[in-house]
Amino acid sequence: MGMTITQKILADHAGLNEVKAGQLIRADLDMVLANDITGPVSINEFEKAGFDNVFDKTRISLVMDHFVPNKDIKSAEQCKQCRTFAREFDIDNFYDVGEMGIEHALLPEKGLVAAGDAVIGADSHTCTYGALGAFSTGVGSTDLAAGMATGQAWFKIPEAYKFILSGKLSENVSGKDVILHIIGITGVEGALYKSMEFTGEGIASLSIDDRLCIANMAIEAGAKNGIFDVDRIATDYMDERVKRPYKIYKADDDAEYEKTFEIDLSEIRPTVAFPHLPENTKTIDEINEIKIDQVVIGSCTNGRLSDMKIAADILKGRHVHNNVRTIVIPATQHIYKDCIRLGYADIFIDAGCVISTPTCGPCLGGYMGILAAGERCVATTNRNFVGRMGHVDSEVYLASPAVAAASALAGRIAGPADVKKIYL
Repeated sequence: MGMTITQKILADHAGLNEVKAGQLIRADLDMVLANDITGPVSINEFEKAGFDNVFDKTRISLVMDHFVPNKDIKSAEQCKQCRTFAREFDIDNFYDVGEMGIEHALLPEKGLVAAGDAVIGADSHTCTYGALGAFSTGVGSTDLAAGMATGQAWFKIPEAYKFILSGKLSENVSGKDVILHIIGITGVEGALYKSMEFTGEGIASLSIDDRLCIANMAIEAGAKNGIFDVDRIATDYMDERVKRPYKIYKADDDAEYEKTFEIDLSEIRPTVAFPHLPENTKTIDEINEIKIDQVVIGSCTNGRLSDMKIAADILKGRHVHNNVRTIVIPATQHIYKDCIRLGYADIFIDAGCVISTPTCGPCLGGYMGILAAGERCVATTNRNFVGRMGHVDSEVYLASPAVAAASALAGRIAGPADVKKIYL
C-alpha cells in the first residue's frame, strides 16, 4: 500500500522505508518552536529533566508574540525566562520586541520552514507550515522540551483525509472562507488526529497566504496536521526565502485515505463562523441584522500583507461605523513596514482604525481588544470559543478580512446587501 505525503515525510524522518496509520515512531525534527506562553513551561520541563544543552541552536525558534510588548508583570517574567534561556544556549532564532512577529507568519517569512520538514511547536496552530508541504503539528510543552534537547519526537502515524480542490474562488472569497466551509462540513472533531491533505487543480488558484490560512485552521477540525501538494507557487515562495535544500514529497497513487472530499472552490460563498465553535458556519446569504461592537483584522490566520490589502481596499475613503472599534494587527514587522510603504496604514488610520504592533493579543483574550459582557466581535482569528476574546458572555464571529472590513463599515455582520454595496 502506498503512503500519503505526511506518511512519507514521517517515514523519512524516522529512517524507515514505510509507515502505516496507527504506527508509533520516533522522528528527527527540523524545527522546534515555542512562544512566550508555552516557552516558559517547556523550559521548566527542560530543566526538570536535567537537560544541559540543546540539540541544535539553529533549529530552535523562540518567538515572543502573545503578550509582547509585555502587558503585565507575569508576561514580563515569562519573556525574561525565555530571553535568559535563549542567551544561555545562544539560540539563533530568538525574536523579541522590535524583531518579532506572530510566530506562524514569521517563520515562513524568515525561510525557517520548508517543504519536507518535520516541525513541532508548543502551539496548536503550528500546522500552518503544511501550506509549504511540511509536516508540522502542535505538541505539549513536555514534548517540546524533549524536542529542544534531543531533536526528536514520538508520533502516531495519522490516518488521512483527502480534499480534492477544483474550480477557482470568486472575487473577495478567500482561503478563510474555504477552511470555514470545510470545518462546517467536517465539524470541529470530524478530522480528529487525521492528516488533512489538499490536492487538485484548484490549488493553483490559491495564493500562499490562502494556503497558510487553510493549513493554520486544520486544527479547528481536530486534525493532526494540514498539508498541501507543493507546486510552482509554493516553490517560488520558498526559493525567495529558504537558504537550504528542501525536499518535496508527493502522495503515492495508491495511498490510502479514510475519506475523500471534493470541494468546488467556485461554489464557496463568504462564510462566517457563529459562536461558539468554528463549525457553526453560515454564508453571508443566511445572515440577518447582527450588530457588532468590535472588529479585529490580524492574527496568525489572517495578518499577512494580502489580508491587509483586502481590508485597505474596502476601507479606503470610508470610515468605520461609530459604534465599532476596529483593530488592525499586521502579523510581522516586515508586513507592518509594507503597510506603511503601500499607504495601507494611512487608509486604516483615516478610516478610524487603530494599528497594533504584531501580536496575538486579542485572539486568545490576552490584550489589545478584550471584550466586555454582551459585546460582539467579528474577527479574522481562528477560534471563537466561549470567553476566547474576553468575557464569557461576549461573542466572537470568525470571518475573512473582506467580511470583517465590510462589517466594520456597516456596524453589523456584513450581510448580502452590505457586501453588494461595499465590495462586490
